Amino acid sequence: MRIYEFQAKDILKTYSICVPRGRVVSAADDARTAYKEIGGGKCVVKAQILAGGRGKSGGVRFVNSSEEAESCISGMLGSRLTTYQTNQESFEIKHVLLEEAVSIQKEFYLAITIDRSLQSLLLIVSAEGGVAIEDVAKKTPEKIFKEPVDLFFGLLPFQLRRITEKLMISAKLSEKVNELIKKLFSVFINKDCLLLEINPLVLTENNELVVLDAKMELDDNAIFRHPELEYILAEQDIPPDEALAKKHGLSYIHLDGDIGCLVNGAGLAMATMDSIKLCGGEPANFLDVGGDASLEQVTRAFKIILSDRKVKAVLINIFGGIMKCDVIAEGIIRVVKEADIPFIVRLEGTNVDLARKILDDSGLKIISVGNMKDAARFAVKASKGEYINQ
Repeated sequence: MRIYEFQAKDILKTYSICVPRGRVVSAADDARTAYKEIGGGKCVVKAQILAGGRGKSGGVRFVNSSEEAESCISGMLGSRLTTYQTNQESFEIKHVLLEEAVSIQKEFYLAITIDRSLQSLLLIVSAEGGVAIEDVAKKTPEKIFKEPVDLFFGLLPFQLRRITEKLMISAKLSEKVNELIKKLFSVFINKDCLLLEINPLVLTENNELVVLDAKMELDDNAIFRHPELEYILAEQDIPPDEALAKKHGLSYIHLDGDIGCLVNGAGLAMATMDSIKLCGGEPANFLDVGGDASLEQVTRAFKIILSDRKVKAVLINIFGGIMKCDVIAEGIIRVVKEADIPFIVRLEGTNVDLARKILDDSGLKIISVGNMKDAARFAVKASKGEYINQ
């Protein structure tokens, strides 16, 4: 789960990490008050979207008065921003961050992420931070340094020395950088992060290290361990159907196709969508009900699928291990009565005979198949309104 810059900075402040004074503004009427609260003078207005590249796309602007701040913020809020990182998709600006401008002596890049191939954390640093970091990575990759970090032993003294040497900074500044890196690792581990990127980390004219921009991604699967972050969840731009699925413990992602999918197991769900594509169709969603879904969860999953008006057919592909096929069958019967689109069902595993009997006795128009290839082929035909000959 990606979070906004202002939310990431709120978290960093709780670890005594220095960030510029700032205020989040969600209504233009609050702009002048926010400007005065942070002390006035030269400030920067930063559009809050879940993507980088804002500076090159008009999403970061400087202002020098409360009038300019109000005018700038009024123009940004409610508008849409597209950057080179959004794949031509535009994002509505619902919040802006108004911050004091900082006098910059030097910019650095610093990030912590997970290297799955090494099965360790990875610290990435560069003395060439700022908006051109992508160009640095492409043209002069030798200026970007990577240091694997063991999760249990943490960052060792010799690794800190090696990093500060690569950054070519003074001994006095090295102490500050080392202390900052230790704090950032604490944030990364304590908050179950997948990514913590500081770009730029700046050295000010007063020789202070300040986090000028922060990108943070949290592990969705660990959110239950962080009740203190519930306020962040409430402000996420999650589509209503995905928010409802999350509420009911379902893994759901909306897609652009017209064949609804209900599957148990992420691997089987991906294989099901691949089969639909191979047969010439387009999946409308990824939906994994998990291994032990209740009848209520299954029913809710079907309703979420059917809430998408583009769905013209539904493919149910269940391999019951822990998940019981008869629970799926009961859920199908509950919703098929209310829907007038074809349901293609492939069930195997626990209680499959009972499930098939439930479906056969229902008298409903349900197309039952024995393998995934036929299930995908029939689903594509049904979505196109073609006759299905079993």
